[in-house]
Amino acid sequence: MKVLKLTAQGLPQSWVTLEQAALHYAAEDVRWEAGAEIACFRGGHNAVTGKQSVIHINSIIGTKGMPNINPHELLPGLTNGKLFTRDHCVCAYCGRQFHEGDLTREHILPASAGGQNTWMNLVTACRSCNHRKGARTPEQARMPLLYTPYTPTLWEDFILRNRRILADQMEFLVAHVPRGSRWRS
Repeated sequence: MKVLKLTAQGLPQSWVTLEQAALHYAAEDVRWEAGAEIACFRGGHNAVTGKQSVIHINSIIGTKGMPNINPHELLPGLTNGKLFTRDHCVCAYCGRQFHEGDLTREHILPASAGGQNTWMNLVTACRSCNHRKGARTPEQARMPLLYTPYTPTLWEDFILRNRRILADQMEFLVAHVPRGSRWRS
């Protein structure tokens, strides 16, 4: 289980473990929190008061400090897992949904023709369609794309990064994705 760590202004920073989140709470770095309480750590007893230290951890935390970089200028890293998740494991050519193990990374403009490994030149394809298309463009192969590729926003990238997103975390992230995003449907 991961905690969604945001800047104090609400921009996503990272997915952190419960232990990492507890360190932010203990260091008093948490400015605000949202979502449900997902864990409670109990520590030792204060020698003076006799009270036990307790840290309650929420699923979303906003931490102090400013990021060293502009998060809106970041390009999301591209992996097969994130690509397949972006495309909901649906083949861009036949439209069927597959398990990740049955999918391939498909270059719209083939690598042999100078096609790059970019979000805008890659779609998800089943092995059969990928093989049938070969080193041709969709037009040359007469295999039109059923959906358009896109570069995920910062918010969408955080959805793509984590396979086990809690409902309140997903609701928070989806509220910030563009209106036309596939995550809103």
